[in-house]
Amino acid sequence: MSTASSRRTLTTSQRKNPPMCQHQPPCPTADSADREAARLAAHHPEQGWSLLCNGVVLFEDTGELLPDGQVIAPHRPVRIVTAA
Repeated sequence: MSTASSRRTLTTSQRKNPPMCQHQPPCPTADSADREAARLAAHHPEQGWSLLCNGVVLFEDTGELLPDGQVIAPHRPVRIVTAA
C-alpha cells in the first residue's frame, strides 16, 4: 500500500463545518459580525483559547480563527492616555 494514497490531507473546502448549536436561540454563525457572542463549547484558559459552538476559536489576545481557516487579527481596544 502506498503511503501517499493512504494519507490524505483535507483541504479547507473538504472540511466539515461544526454542526450548528442545538440551543435556543441559536448562536450567531461564524461569518456574522457578532460571532463572538456564541456559547462556549470548550474553554482552555491555561492554553489561551476557547472554542465557540459556531466553530470559531477565540484566543486570549482577541485574535480569532474561523472554521474556514480565515485568521482575524487581534483587535484589542486602544486605550488613550492623556496627561493631567
